[in-house]
Amino acid sequence: MPDQLIARQSEDEDGILRLVADTAPAMLAYFDADTHTCRFANARYAQHFGYTPQSIIGLDVREIVGALAWAEIEPYLSPNALDDTQTVRYTRQIKTSTGATQHLEVMLRPHEESGVLKGVVTLMTDVSHHHQVTQKMRDNEERMRKFSAITTEAIVLHRDGIIMDGNDALSRLTGYALGELRGTAILDYVAPAARLRALQNLRSESEDRYESIAIHKSGRHIPVEIEAKTMPGEDDGHRIVLLRDATDRLQTLQRLDFLAQHDLLTHLPNRARLNHLLTEAISKAEGQQSRLAVLSLDLDQFKAVNDSLSHRAGDLLLCEMAQRLKSALRPHDIVARIGGDDFVIVLPDNPSLLETEALVAQLRAPVEAPYQVEGTLLNVSLSVGIAMYPKDGECPESLLSNAEAALQMAKGRGRSFSQFYTPALEGRATRMLMQEQMLRDAVERGEFELHYQPQTLMQTGELAGFEALVRWKHPHRGLVLPDEFIGFAENRGLIAAVDRWVLNQACRQAKAWQEEGYPPVPLAVNLSAQEFRQRDVVEEVAQVLEDTRLDPRYLHIEITETTLMLSGTQMQQTLHALKALGVGLAIDDFGTGYSSLAYLRKHPIDRLKIDRSFITDLPHNPDAAAIVNAIVQMGQSLHLEILAEGVENAEQLQMLKKMGCAMMQGFLVSAPMPADHAAAWMSKHYQMLQKQ
Repeated sequence: MPDQLIARQSEDEDGILRLVADTAPAMLAYFDADTHTCRFANARYAQHFGYTPQSIIGLDVREIVGALAWAEIEPYLSPNALDDTQTVRYTRQIKTSTGATQHLEVMLRPHEESGVLKGVVTLMTDVSHHHQVTQKMRDNEERMRKFSAITTEAIVLHRDGIIMDGNDALSRLTGYALGELRGTAILDYVAPAARLRALQNLRSESEDRYESIAIHKSGRHIPVEIEAKTMPGEDDGHRIVLLRDATDRLQTLQRLDFLAQHDLLTHLPNRARLNHLLTEAISKAEGQQSRLAVLSLDLDQFKAVNDSLSHRAGDLLLCEMAQRLKSALRPHDIVARIGGDDFVIVLPDNPSLLETEALVAQLRAPVEAPYQVEGTLLNVSLSVGIAMYPKDGECPESLLSNAEAALQMAKGRGRSFSQFYTPALEGRATRMLMQEQMLRDAVERGEFELHYQPQTLMQTGELAGFEALVRWKHPHRGLVLPDEFIGFAENRGLIAAVDRWVLNQACRQAKAWQEEGYPPVPLAVNLSAQEFRQRDVVEEVAQVLEDTRLDPRYLHIEITETTLMLSGTQMQQTLHALKALGVGLAIDDFGTGYSSLAYLRKHPIDRLKIDRSFITDLPHNPDAAAIVNAIVQMGQSLHLEILAEGVENAEQLQMLKKMGCAMMQGFLVSAPMPADHAAAWMSKHYQMLQKQ
């Protein structure tokens, strides 16, 4: 082959080699082993040190990299480091011209011929991005470690059910050290009754929140709330689980449930709980074809104790009486306080008239024994009315009503009398029929009047709205309060007509006030359960709003907890339809029924109104304070407005403020007023706020 052709071929190969070297993303160079001078460098290597591929040739390593860098890399170029012909790798850091840190991964590969070291191939790769990613991961891990250490919620990381790691809170929750937990099955720490649900959640990789039971090292069972998330990554299999100790929450709910079903003063079952227990007793007696006795009890002249001593003395007397009744009765007998000095006893086990009369006589001895109250010796007597199942009634309402009728007859005879219900008491039924006819006439003629009670913001005193309260303009008694006829109207099927009148009149009044120039505020009206059962409430409300031209946001509809719990989906659909109209929705007398968090979550409720019976006992009754605080906290967690009913003094106001209650209604602000007085009150109230 001619020399010129060989030379040209060599030049072509050098050019190809140069092209390949300059194209490589790494920095590449070759240094002579004896002189440490550069014999080859690609463009990236040369440019990194401020040279061209041509100008760097022949320069000494120290001259190229500088004295500081040379001191760092010289150990790697010593004969001892390169004599085994193995590639040497190390990483070094340098500062760029901008002050940033650059991480270089260096690979030195010896070049030998016949056992003699000829040179060293140097390959440098910029791995700064990798180091940055690694550092971010370390920072994230450190942040997560600190977060998991500081949180009070237990965190556990597991793979396929085997615990990999956890935080300190997990150790506190279970009683085991993390070293004891790692490598063990997570289901070992779940109570047997809850394992199936936990296993299903584990296998399905569900991320839904659910409740379970953890086992402490001591064997104690701990109710927990669990949330689990699958860690990202294909076929990773890791799950992170968060456990919250639900002990305090469940105890609070149980306490709230107990207080809602029991009298706050005596801790006996209240009226709602009595109805439930009496229904169960009747069902059992019906199945066994046996009798029940329902006793209505009342302390004679109890009002005199309150008036002559104090309400506190009256409360102490009632508490002592409750204890004496419980002690005198059998374990399966039922005793409840339904209000004031009114108690009810239910005697199951098929008592005869003589046995019932004998037991009443036995009760008198302990109940009528002298009471020592605040240093005063009190002698009281007991009046008792008795109704028998099934002779005197087959449902709780009729039995309680007839026992009450018998009690009134006993009280009419004097003190310390007992009276069985007899048909001779039917005169009371005749009076009820007359009252029913008068109420029907009042409905037809619209003989009602609305009074308006202000609702204000606690912190500022600003007017937040009014509640419309109906009064019956009785032809003989004058204005009759709703407590005296609403229940009667419900029992006689007249309440729907009353509700419609109230709704129409309230909307007209709200619109009239706006047209008179008063700032618009919501007006609340109460609708009964019958209204929701029997009529198309949504269509009716929409029609009234259209007729009165009232903006829907200025109408609030209040319902009771019992109404909220109407069976089926109709109630839920109705409330959502009302909400779609723009109407506000509130639960009235909250805390006295059986509604649960589940009902509150699935219905579009805006406001909870705490029943006045709890507010009345503030600030001196710790049980009342506990239930009010629990309702406020629960309402806030569900983003609901909280309004306290029946606020009558500054002490109650201050305690409610501290609890975080937002609004109030009660005599401390104003008693319910006729429309013209309410308008005058608004004018005066707005003037007072402007002066502040």
